[in-house]
Amino acid sequence: MWLLYLFIALIPQISCELWCYSCVSSQPGCEEFYLNWYIHGAITCPREDDKCVKIIERKGVDKFITRDCLSNLEGQRKDIPADRYDGCRKSAEQPKLAVYVENHIPQLEITNEYWDEVTYCFCEFDQWCNHGCFLSSNKYTLIIILSFIFTYFLRFNH
Repeated sequence: MWLLYLFIALIPQISCELWCYSCVSSQPGCEEFYLNWYIHGAITCPREDDKCVKIIERKGVDKFITRDCLSNLEGQRKDIPADRYDGCRKSAEQPKLAVYVENHIPQLEITNEYWDEVTYCFCEFDQWCNHGCFLSSNKYTLIIILSFIFTYFLRFNH
């Protein structure tokens, strides 16, 4: 029974972060509809209100896939759509990107106009898209279930 009390005391310290995959399609095992989870392990997202993001960039038949947490991409990407609910949507337009820059080097693509179509897919509720657990919101339900399990084992093990 002391194990139950120890577990109840430790429940507030258990964290339930959002788990997302982090990879790009130039790495093996990271494609649009396939992800090799042996190679790419899930990472925990740093913010509480985070989402998992898959970015699909296309130009003709070429495509480039990026998977990561939304908070990791916000500092790098300027075309993240304002609507971030679950599902896929086109990227936001960037009318003021590189307005005052004089660039004569074609290899530096600072206006972000190379890709014809950029799609952002957000997910927060799918299994393995976010592997958040339920301990933070259903702590009392978990305590009740565990107390029934421990009383069951104590009753039938003696």
